[in-house]
Amino acid sequence: MATTDKASGDRLGATLVMACLGVFVAYLPVTTVSVSLPAIQRGLNASTADLSWVSDAFVLPMAALILTAGVFGDVHGRKKVFQAGLLFCAIGASVALSAQSIAMVWVGQALAGVGAAALLPATLALISHAVPDPRKRGRYISLWATSLMLALALGPLLAGAILEHASWRWIYLPAIPLALLTALIAIPLVTDSRAPGKRHLDWPGQITAALAIVALVFAVIEGGAGSFTDPVVLLAFAVAALSLAAFLVIERRSNSPMLSPALFASRGFNATAVIAAVSFMGVIGSIFVLSLYLGLVQQLSTMEAALRLLTNTAVPVVVGPLIGRLMHRVHVRWLLSAGLFIAAIALFLLSGVDADTSFGQLSWRLALFGLGLGAVLTPMTATAVSSVPFQLAGMAAAANNAFRQVGGALGPAVLGALLTSRAASSLPGHLADAGVSDEHRQAATAAMDDSGFQAVAAVDYGAQRDVALNALDKAFLDGFHLSLSVSATLMLIAALAAVLLLGHPRPVRDPQPAAQRPESVPA
Repeated sequence: MATTDKASGDRLGATLVMACLGVFVAYLPVTTVSVSLPAIQRGLNASTADLSWVSDAFVLPMAALILTAGVFGDVHGRKKVFQAGLLFCAIGASVALSAQSIAMVWVGQALAGVGAAALLPATLALISHAVPDPRKRGRYISLWATSLMLALALGPLLAGAILEHASWRWIYLPAIPLALLTALIAIPLVTDSRAPGKRHLDWPGQITAALAIVALVFAVIEGGAGSFTDPVVLLAFAVAALSLAAFLVIERRSNSPMLSPALFASRGFNATAVIAAVSFMGVIGSIFVLSLYLGLVQQLSTMEAALRLLTNTAVPVVVGPLIGRLMHRVHVRWLLSAGLFIAAIALFLLSGVDADTSFGQLSWRLALFGLGLGAVLTPMTATAVSSVPFQLAGMAAAANNAFRQVGGALGPAVLGALLTSRAASSLPGHLADAGVSDEHRQAATAAMDDSGFQAVAAVDYGAQRDVALNALDKAFLDGFHLSLSVSATLMLIAALAAVLLLGHPRPVRDPQPAAQRPESVPA
């Protein structure tokens, strides 16, 4: 008996390590690339809209394919999806590593995003299968969330160290051996499993969901870069709306829905869906504009920017395990609302920084932001999983990740569009106030409309260069302040959703005892 318990414990430990490694690989590109955006922009002469697509080319496949990846795991085996995700991450990093154009960076990011879409539901499904008790599962999800935040924390440092000595392309190199080694190590350590019953892929639902997400983000990015009344943008919004409506109809009628309507009978699931989408729209969008601020306004090297962002991303790594323990003592409503409120306050404070803000003045605001984030991720994920019947836990985890990534995809698109639009509208006034000549003002405005901030900085202003660049910084800060204020407002909306939608704690009732659950079958 002792030998059996030891073997079971070893298997659980191995599963947890693999799940944590998998989510680490999935999220490593997020901040590694974000902090390198100014270097990518300089290297490829990319516009701000182009940079938005660098981030969204990764996040969009995650949002669009997470639910499908979860079904693939249920039908064909979670271990197979886990290893396929790692391979896609390695292939995507390889493509971006060899990119000679911004379009190839997008392709590499998209392939890595497909891999991340496979890894997120697969890693959570591995934990749910190994730890069927929802009360114990929260502790393991806390470690999973800590690994996610650790990837976000180490990404900027890794990028900074590489960019001190090499081209921006080499930021993609570490992910390749890490993903391949994890896939190899998983072969003997992870047991494959499938969901019980006869699930099958919901292709109509998948196609309409992916089309809705891609069309919506495309419309927001292109509308922000140009005009929201452009016929192509309006058409994209229409396609998004029609596709979403079709998706809802298809899922209600499907015998094997990708997103079961039964999930939305849970108040806890509905609350976490809203919180995930709204809060990550603010989080990922704010990281995007913060990276641009550090690189373009404060003119910091990638390592200097990474050290500042570390004060934001390292705090959740420390806080996450503590929050996992608090979940047994404090109702999740108050944990989530407090974390989101703290994050909102931090973003409002960050919206007041200027070009000369010191490391110390910036770092404590970023640390406060990280404290708020650390109090959100674990309870949000655990609540989504534990608030539904056991047989829907895997789908709930995948759906929560999908809502989070939809918000994450819209974040850079919406906040990047706000930043660019506000800066473009205020730039002529700042140039005029600085005494820049009409000729140079017109050249700067045209450069902003065509190619964004880098092009404005490259205009030949002659003797007026210093005052013109100072005016450009002021215009950027106008957009930056607006973007972070909007991000803070999104956090407050998510906090309100936590207070209003998350009810009093109720015990999770599984349809049958743990010993009798046909949770998975050998693959």
